[in-house]
Amino acid sequence: MTGGPVDPTTTSAWSDLADLAESLEPDLRAWFAEDDGRVERLSLTAADLWVDLSKNLVDDAVVAALLALAEQTDVLDHRDAMYAGEHVNVTEDRAVLHTALRLPADASLEVDGQDVVDDVHSTLAEVYDFAERVRSGAWVGITGQRIRTVVNIGIGGSDLGPVMAYEALAAYRQSGLECRFISNIDPTDTSTTLEGLDPETTLFIVASKTFGTLETLTNARLCRTWLIAGLRGSGALGPDTEDRVAVSRHFAAVSTALDKVADFGIDPANAFGFWDWVGGRYSLDSAIGTSLVVAIGPERFAEFLAGMHAMDEHFRTAPPAENVPLLMGLLNVWYTNFLGAQSHAVLPYAQLLHRFPAYLQQLTMESNGKSVRWDGTPVTSGTGEIFWGEPGTNGQHAFYQLLHQGTQLVPADFIAVANPAYGLADGDADVHELFLANFFAQTQALAFGKTADEVRAEGADEAVVPARTFEGNNPTTSIMAPELSPSVLGQLIALYEHITFVQGAVWGIDSFDQWGVELGKQLAQALSPAVAGDAEVAAEQDASTQSLIAYYRKHRR
Repeated sequence: MTGGPVDPTTTSAWSDLADLAESLEPDLRAWFAEDDGRVERLSLTAADLWVDLSKNLVDDAVVAALLALAEQTDVLDHRDAMYAGEHVNVTEDRAVLHTALRLPADASLEVDGQDVVDDVHSTLAEVYDFAERVRSGAWVGITGQRIRTVVNIGIGGSDLGPVMAYEALAAYRQSGLECRFISNIDPTDTSTTLEGLDPETTLFIVASKTFGTLETLTNARLCRTWLIAGLRGSGALGPDTEDRVAVSRHFAAVSTALDKVADFGIDPANAFGFWDWVGGRYSLDSAIGTSLVVAIGPERFAEFLAGMHAMDEHFRTAPPAENVPLLMGLLNVWYTNFLGAQSHAVLPYAQLLHRFPAYLQQLTMESNGKSVRWDGTPVTSGTGEIFWGEPGTNGQHAFYQLLHQGTQLVPADFIAVANPAYGLADGDADVHELFLANFFAQTQALAFGKTADEVRAEGADEAVVPARTFEGNNPTTSIMAPELSPSVLGQLIALYEHITFVQGAVWGIDSFDQWGVELGKQLAQALSPAVAGDAEVAAEQDASTQSLIAYYRKHRR
């Protein structure tokens, strides 16, 4: 990247949007009634996804101004630079090539003198071979038994992506082979995850690029201790057999630090690497997804990658007015910078996507929670959104009251599939259809509300009419797909990756670094001696921290 970012607030499009926001009087009822073509004009396809933008608080003038903003802030040029392997991660001087992880094998992309496609598919072949050995039973533990449980040990992108996808693709998992996930350094996480497992049939995958992540390595050591103690306790590991013999049969790694991997006891041949141009929150489709490959198999994982690539191609080639990630990213800018929204709900009407909002929290908030632009200057507008959500009717009975009648503007994305992974009937009623009736009804109610006269027509007492009136005009986007297949899941992930990119490009920030996560980790390391009882280190802390540590020391049994 050369030069500084465009200040979006200095563009004519920004001024136009500010004027449009000031004069905006949202009336989705009237807009729909007066414009027969609104739904057709604002409904788009991207790969297998059907995306209905018609219930958003925009008209043609707003959409045109948003597209002009993208042009005037060089969003598409920035996109092309990313795809070409330019170092768009400025603060770390790195390319950003998660899109290269899903390029087909016959593609070619040279970055810094290296054909990255060859590297990607070489590593994929190693991961696929490993997964097939575990799935087939060719990989056995130290006692010769096949693996029944794979435990992924990671944190952040090394956990959120794999566990989200494992849950989402439950219908595609191999029977008799379970995956579990450990991330939190809270010892409860390791203890409860290992409960009921048999060391003889358990395989651990330690996911840490540098093999130095505090939480991951601490949990890996705890699991190693559990493994050795269990094997020795059962007599499976004799008193004269070295621990590393067991570790080599029950541990693999996703890491490029082969010396540290070997020191831990893992055979470097069972360590799979990835590259500095893959950020953690963009790494599920790299070797970080090894546990997912084991669960669903190489063929299904290849479908997952193909789905991501299909969305990549849509974002790369679709005209701006038909480009779904571009338009959704611009809508988020509209709500954040011009209509005062501070959060964004993602509401999957698919129980298997119950971890998708949590996955998006890292993707979006770690990427765009920035207060400086990529050249180090302060941002000139608000950035980032708080992403949150829960699946389906669970959310309806929790927080939808605020969405419908609260004072906060909360744009919401509703996600559903036509064909469920697990279909059931309640007598003659198709339960999935009942579920989707809620999906359709909620976006309808949020958009069009219920007038006071409609409440009165139902015979309501006048005193309760205000409480039962719904103003409507709450913006939603509806995303539908035929089914939650590996390909569709890949498309959804890539869609939100590119939405996040668009917002960051408009704001002129580096969406691919994450320096904000470092300070607390550094302070935690420095504070550890005080927590353990070092009075001298404790005395160096602020009064509040001293008080909290003192409370802990007093009450810890």
